[in-house]
Order: sequence, then C-alpha cells, then structure tokens
Amino acid sequence: MVLSSTFLESDSSIRSTFGSRYAITSLPRFKISENSIPKEAAYQIIKDELMLDGNPRLNLASFVTTWMEPECDKLIMDSINKNYVDMDEYPVTTELQNRCVNIIANMFNAPLEEGETAVGVGTVGSSEAIMLAGLAFKRNWQNKMKALGKPHDKPNIVTGANVQVCWEKFARYFEVELKEVKLRDGYYVMDPEKAAEMVDENTICVAAILGSTLNGEFEDVKRLNDLLVKKNAETGWDTPIHVDAASGGFIAPFLYPELEWDFRLPLVKSINVSGHKYGLVYAGIGWVIWRNKVDLPEELIFHINYLGSDQPTFTLNFSKGSSQVIAQYYQLIRLGYEGYKNIMENCQENAMVLKKGLEKTGKFNIISKDIGVPLVAFSLKNHSLHNEFEVSDMLRRYGWIVPAYTMPPDAQHVTVLRVVIREDFSRTLAERLVTNIEQVLEELDTLPSKVAQKLTTEENVENGKLVKKTALEVQKEITTAWKKLVADKKKTKGVC
Repeated sequence: MVLSSTFLESDSSIRSTFGSRYAITSLPRFKISENSIPKEAAYQIIKDELMLDGNPRLNLASFVTTWMEPECDKLIMDSINKNYVDMDEYPVTTELQNRCVNIIANMFNAPLEEGETAVGVGTVGSSEAIMLAGLAFKRNWQNKMKALGKPHDKPNIVTGANVQVCWEKFARYFEVELKEVKLRDGYYVMDPEKAAEMVDENTICVAAILGSTLNGEFEDVKRLNDLLVKKNAETGWDTPIHVDAASGGFIAPFLYPELEWDFRLPLVKSINVSGHKYGLVYAGIGWVIWRNKVDLPEELIFHINYLGSDQPTFTLNFSKGSSQVIAQYYQLIRLGYEGYKNIMENCQENAMVLKKGLEKTGKFNIISKDIGVPLVAFSLKNHSLHNEFEVSDMLRRYGWIVPAYTMPPDAQHVTVLRVVIREDFSRTLAERLVTNIEQVLEELDTLPSKVAQKLTTEENVENGKLVKKTALEVQKEITTAWKKLVADKKKTKGVC
C-alpha cells in the first residue's frame, strides 16, 4: 500500500510564488504586516522590484566601485557578520585594518621612522574621514588659541567652491565657517593664490582637492603649500593643509608618482581617501591618515573596555561591518603596485578614447583635464536648441546614467555632462557610449526642445526696443527652466 498525505489547497508551500496570493497582494510600505510570508515569496517580490533600479555598471555618474573579483565577494560574505568595532573578539580583522592604514600611509609618503606605525583609521567613506580630520584641526586650533589667551569661538576653513557636499556638512554640523574660493570661466578648481589670501588667524586649515568631483582636476597642492609657508613665516601663524584625495588618492601614486601633493609637503597634516572609489572596494570604506601623532589630539580618542580589553576608538560611527576593511586588504595584496598601476592606466586610456570620440562629433567642449581622475566632463558648444540635461535624459533610454549639472559660483551658468571611467568600464563600452551619444544628438536634432525653443525665440525689451538675447543669457534661462521642469516632475511623484 502506498502511503500518501494530502495538502490543503490553501497551503502556499506547494504553489509557485507567482501562483500564490502574494503575487496579487500589495506589500506593506509604512506599517509592518500582521502575518509572515514565505521566504521564497519575500525574496522574489523584493528582487522583482529592484529590477527597476538602474544597472550599477552603467551608472557613469558614480565614482564608487561596482565590480570586484568573485574571490573577494566570497571573503565579504564570510565576514559580513563581524562587527568591526569589536577589536577584542576579532583581533585579526583589527590587524588587517592596521595593515591597510600603514600601507596607505607609506603610499602617501608619510614620514615614518623604521618600525614606527602610521596614525589613521578606517571610516565609512570619505565623508566620515573628512569629519574626523576636520575635528582634529578644529581641536588643535582651539588648544593653540586657548594657550595664547585668544578667542577660539569663530573657526573657519578655506576651500574651493568645487568641494563635495560633505565639507559643507562638516562646517554646518561642527560650527565652522566655510570660506569658499569662487570659480570662474575656464578655471573650475580652487585658485591657491586666492585661497592663501582668504586665510586668517582663525583658519583651522585649507582643504585642497586631489580630483575635483566636477571635472576630475587635481588642485595645485604644491603651490598652495609654498604660499602658506610664506604667509605663515610673515604672520607667525601655522595654517596647515588637509588634502581631500577621495578620488585621486589611489590614482596619483600610480600614474603620477613624481607629483608632490602628499606628506612630502610639510604643511600637509592629514589626507583622506575613499577605498570604495579607485581603491576598488564596494561602497562603505574610506581612510584618513595623519602625518604623525601630534596632529591627532589625544582627547578625541576614546578608550572602551566593555567589549573586552582596552580599545581606542576615534570614529563617528560605532558598530559597522568588517567586510569592506577585509576587501580593501584583499585588493592591496592581490593587486600590489603593478596591478593598481595597470588598472589606472587602462582607465586613463579608455577616458582618452571617450574624449577623442566626443571631440570627433564637433559638438562638445571638453571641460576635464588629461591629468587627473580618469573621467570626461564635457558641455555642448551650441545651446540654441538643446542642452545637457536633455542629452542626459535621452541617454537613459539606452541604459546609461550620465549626470548633467551646473558648476558652482561663479561659474554656475556652465552646464556639464560627466562620465566617470571605472575599472569595469571597458574599451568596448567606451566606444558604445560614443555611438549612443551620436544617436542621441541625431534624435534631438529632429525633436523640439522641451524648454529651449520658446526661450531662444524671445527677446528682451529695453527702453521700448527689442534687444536680442546673448548666447549666455539664453543658456542661463534654459538651465533655469530645465531645473524647474525636473523639480516639477519630482513634486508630482510624491513618496513611494
């Protein structure tokens, strides 16, 4: 006799996910549901919704790494349940973090004696690293001013207007005045001469960028250092430099080893770098390195013992995963100098392929520089019919995510498209992107502009006379109108 058992028809375990009631039931969005659902259904439903996200490999707006070797992916999964802060429980992970700090410090030419360990820490990206470096500068400045019997309540920091938003966050969160050197046409990074002029006794540091987010250009840290050395000698101040090498810190040592921007310059006291950019690790890892111990005030370091032995910590976060630290160490030992150099050279060569392809169309001005982060920033020569925002919008139809944005003051009338060349952006993809851009330009030439046509046909009225608008006036109005169009679209979407 064959023994068998029967299942209730309502038993979801015998149904496929798409044949069950979960495929026709709205998911909870704002309140937790009353009942559980099968793990297979939960997985499939979320996976399906995530299909509507863009493809990370085609996201050319981002500097962040989107591909790692399968072996490193395995290491990440093996360590994803380890809490990085629990140094007593996971001493090997702590040791790997310390090795990364020392490798990076030596890469940045830190003045370490034989057997001396570097001073630094792993962070959740460069944003946290910048917060920590800024706090160290602020506390050192306050201690100095207190010792001199001078006011210490109005610190400021000098940067270019092209800095990443995390610098604005630091200034606002920690009550430091942000003094920005404005940009100008054709010069889209901080002018070191103007930066030195803006320095005063309350300046805690000048922040230079090795790899501007806007066009990838390296700022002249050597020139800034020389100007500040001279000014410090004249005034008796000791204004230091922080280098935001979030993008360029893993590029310059391999492509431009002779370029002086790091601890070879005496006023550079700290450097941050994003391991998750050209350090070639998935998002979530940054590093901040100090020149030596005196540059990191002891009172900012906390000592805890409730996780085991005494553990020093200087972070804004507490608990966080160990995976990215381990992944960074994997890349450093796996690739070595040779591997990083090969990858950065490939990125630079593919950037040149894209640049030449865009130049060949005859329709773009190249804003980026050949020396810097491997990216191509470019703008349209003719704005009479269409603009960069429309090109960006049309490229999404081919799967490409290419950002369009306006420059900061005083170059905000300049609109730019930017393509970041990462490790996984091959020569084939570069050539395909050029082809798709050409196709977009052809399509736009046959379509009426969403905002430009009306604006370009209008004329200004001055003293009762019609005056034709200049090309710059047209470009400014098109940019403003397109921004409003995008903002209105976002308003209608609401919260999802």
